[in-house]
Amino acid sequence: MPKRMVRSRLSGGGDRDMALDIVSHGRRGPGGVLRFGPEQIQQIQRTVSRTPEVMVKVSGGGRDIGGVRAHLKYIGRHGKLPLETDEGFTVQGKNAALEIAQDWNLDQCRSQYRSKPAEGEKDTRPKLAHNIVLSMPSGTPPENVLAAARIFARENFALQYRYAMVLHTDQAHPHVHLVVKCEHEYEPGKRLYIRKETLRRWREQFAELMREQGVAANATPRQIRGQLHRPQRDPIHHRLRAMHAFGQLDAMVRSQRATPKPSTFMRDKVLAMVSALKSGAGVLAQGKDTLQGTRDAVRDDWQATAQTLRRQGWGNLAAQVDRFMAQMPPVQTDGERLADQWRVWQRTSTPEHSRSRVPDERSR
Repeated sequence: MPKRMVRSRLSGGGDRDMALDIVSHGRRGPGGVLRFGPEQIQQIQRTVSRTPEVMVKVSGGGRDIGGVRAHLKYIGRHGKLPLETDEGFTVQGKNAALEIAQDWNLDQCRSQYRSKPAEGEKDTRPKLAHNIVLSMPSGTPPENVLAAARIFARENFALQYRYAMVLHTDQAHPHVHLVVKCEHEYEPGKRLYIRKETLRRWREQFAELMREQGVAANATPRQIRGQLHRPQRDPIHHRLRAMHAFGQLDAMVRSQRATPKPSTFMRDKVLAMVSALKSGAGVLAQGKDTLQGTRDAVRDDWQATAQTLRRQGWGNLAAQVDRFMAQMPPVQTDGERLADQWRVWQRTSTPEHSRSRVPDERSR
């Protein structure tokens, strides 16, 4: 399938340039007819078969020695887990974070001594280290994730940027926390920058490394899979937070008391959604046309892919592509999704909690 560029404004996220590289870069053979090579065929097969997707994300980074040490302590569970270093050693114990920070000579990084911003101002100091997470879905053997992460780190950072990593298995999905020093070891002034294209390349690389470990893994943009929204850090945790906010909102409506500060973010989202419900469903659907345009572009390219596959004699795979498109979920804005959660909460909550003064669709 030819590369297609789509510019989109994602709901809730402002303006973003979103490049959709739909599945593969097809090549034109004799006569200018588009054809897929073996690698492109395999990529399409993995995607329409819904092969587990890898996750590579940057979860922040320390801007001073204290921040780097705090994160190292956290991922090492305050000395309970061994931290693997780029030199092949393991460091464990309550002083592990301090030892690594000293070995990396973080106190010699120029950005370490820049002044902290005043309270409420954005912190623009350069990072001393990037915090990266490499993750696989539940059921993946943790030892394979760690083995792939070791190779990933070695190929991208060894002899250039210092790093340390640790495997976490305390959640359903095994994942590796990787902390990478930003300043180059041997080229003063050179720093590690992570851009969108960097993350995309890393995802594809990590998926390939997982396959080399004998684990089915894929790396495709979520829009290609029919997902137009970024997944939350932890879907279950996010849902519980949302349900908790709904309960707090219901209590606030009845008692007119302010909700606790820790839930301010979710409370504000729920209040905005409830206000939109009162104003009419059209408010919740703002931005839907743009999302639908992105979905239509993706479907057009999948249809072109199916046609090319049939020309090449891959009729069964083309039929899989057709089924894959038919199973894409309907387009929804963030407001519409949150409103659906609200309605579910109202139906499943206790009678006392369900007596909210916020109207549902039937009362409008």
